[in-house]
Amino acid sequence: LELCISEPLKYIGRVDNAGSVFLGNFSPEPLGDYYAGPNHVLPTSGTARFFSPLGVDSFVKKSSFIYYTPAELRNAKDDIIKLANSEGLTAHANSIKVRFE
Repeated sequence: LELCISEPLKYIGRVDNAGSVFLGNFSPEPLGDYYAGPNHVLPTSGTARFFSPLGVDSFVKKSSFIYYTPAELRNAKDDIIKLANSEGLTAHANSIKVRFE
């Protein structure tokens, strides 16, 4: 979930159902995919190769919150754009680029 609003921190306690929440105009979704830490892995066949066995933690609902300032995203943008382009995800790369045009 991207909250592209001027004061996103005011809404942290109001988001109930999101795997990741990207806070503000300079915290786009590719930031979480490639750089900020939280990552998403979409389950497919053969997931036992990289998922742990079912455990108590599997039943705990979690969300991650990502917030970058314009300066922080500017420092990370080239790396994120490079990773996105290497995966052929040009829209992800563009979502970073347009914030600095």
